[in-house]
Amino acid sequence: MKKPLVYVTRNIPTELSKAYEEKFTFFCWEEEETPVPREELRKHLQIADALICMVSDSIDKLLIKDADHLKIIANLAVGYDNIDIEAAKSRGIIVTNTPDVLTETTADLGFALLLATARRLIEANNFIRQGEWKEWSPYLLAGADVHHKTIGIVGMGRIGKAMARRAQGFGMNIVYHNRSRDEAAEKELGVTYVSFHDLLNQADFVVSVVPFTHETKDMFNSHAFQMMKETAVFINISRGGVVNEADLIHALQSGVIQAAGLDVFKEEPIQKNHPLLQLPNVVALPHIGSASVETRTNMWKLCLDNVAAVLNGESPKTPV
Repeated sequence: MKKPLVYVTRNIPTELSKAYEEKFTFFCWEEEETPVPREELRKHLQIADALICMVSDSIDKLLIKDADHLKIIANLAVGYDNIDIEAAKSRGIIVTNTPDVLTETTADLGFALLLATARRLIEANNFIRQGEWKEWSPYLLAGADVHHKTIGIVGMGRIGKAMARRAQGFGMNIVYHNRSRDEAAEKELGVTYVSFHDLLNQADFVVSVVPFTHETKDMFNSHAFQMMKETAVFINISRGGVVNEADLIHALQSGVIQAAGLDVFKEEPIQKNHPLLQLPNVVALPHIGSASVETRTNMWKLCLDNVAAVLNGESPKTPV
């Protein structure tokens, strides 16, 4: 009997796929950093029973339309705005993601990015490496305190709550905005629900942890930045599409806000000549929120478990 075909848009670690090789045939795009060409992906989706894809892969309606055998799309990410969910649903294709396993790791990165931006760590590191450190002076590369400041978390989901727990350790005042009020989180974490407007007015650090939807597209725009303090630091660990980048660049250049720490961008990957990378008050990272060895391994395992369940006629662990 022919084994089901699982197509993977990156080279899956052999030690992870080995346990499933008796049941399934794996075909992987061999490049680690180069995305699979669209035509190559389309060709394989016409015969694949399952797809494991990355957040950088656009799985749109046209690709799904020709995927006659496909039963599951397993996204190696918690977000799934790269997949046309409605098109998949119309074809009876299950879509899964990888929540929970990356929550704490992403929050670690988010808080590290906040600290690095506030305390100008990247600037300071480059300052030494470039031989600029000649003397000590009182305000040399002086940044902003984090402890006992107000953090405004936009999106009180799993990662938002994990960010709040870290902020507690710094004695921060924590306000949040969410589509709906989370009274359980308020009781557990001591966070205060405020309107989006009030959050922007009050917060020293504004952290975006919202999913990318029609409602959140460009929610951080010139109007939002104008409502922030001039000393505010903006942190984005959600999706690049929630920010109007032209407005952010203007806000940073003109002193409307103090600085930004960004792990995500509207178009990825960005190039070294991107306008945001020309600004000294920007810390930029290449979308590495969940990039620890342990977490990425657990994300692969969850994708494989979801694929195995669906191809065996069972319910997946984490359906979208």
